[in-house]
Amino acid sequence: MDAPEVVTALITADLTAQSPALLAIMRNSIRLKTQAVDETTLAVGASKLGGLPDLPSGMAWPQWKGTPMAFIAQITLADAHPYDSEGALPATGLLSFFYDATQQTFGGNPADRGGWSVLYLPDGAALQRQSAPARLPGNARFHACAVTFASEMTAPQEPTTDAPTLQWGNDDQKKYEAFLAALSPATNRAQPHNRLLGHPDTIQDDMRGQCALVTNGINVETDANNPRAAGLLKGALNWRLLLQVDSDPNAGMQWASSGMLYYWIEADALKAAHFDNTWLILQSE
Repeated sequence: MDAPEVVTALITADLTAQSPALLAIMRNSIRLKTQAVDETTLAVGASKLGGLPDLPSGMAWPQWKGTPMAFIAQITLADAHPYDSEGALPATGLLSFFYDATQQTFGGNPADRGGWSVLYLPDGAALQRQSAPARLPGNARFHACAVTFASEMTAPQEPTTDAPTLQWGNDDQKKYEAFLAALSPATNRAQPHNRLLGHPDTIQDDMRGQCALVTNGINVETDANNPRAAGLLKGALNWRLLLQVDSDPNAGMQWASSGMLYYWIEADALKAAHFDNTWLILQSE
């Protein structure tokens, strides 16, 4: 949906009075649609999900606990730029995403740091397509997919998190859920939801609080009542979704029980293009 269609959907859902506040917290995302291809048909440095990474000569393949990481995706930022309405990403360069090949990094423990990698390669780097390391597990070698880009408006599942002063009751939430269903019709929901930026397709709880806690040393599974938590949670909304990767059959990717990978970054780090300062969370049903 574009912005006028979103306004119409809010009116149809009987949320006219709340629409200014709801529109203010909606975000454009860049939807990534995939198609399995023969990787030899993709140019070095092309945007893709799965396959083999294109890295500068001499750059080591990222590892975690002695095992090569799974290559998840690379995004040519010039491809994404026309759809980045907020100008949140650099206009040029390449982002490459990796993840723990054993899928044992879930993002709830401070010790998980290092179980993923995001590389930002500025334009001008001489890229070479890498060969998969011999020690990379077979189930962490994904099929190459070409990627196409499209703009897509996204909304939070719980709007009062983003707009705490919003006057909101149970009836409003029911109307809002009808609005969310209209925002993403069934034909759209049936497809893998890979996206850059925007609000995530959350499977469990809002992840921004988890990012705020765990990046400050609090294990959300064992230390949720830490006295520092309340203060840290005040910064939760500083976290932004960078990349969401669905369980995508085109690439042969499945995260736990049909889950998703979410790469998060703080707003200041995103603005400064500090993509090494990210946090990853895996959610599944």
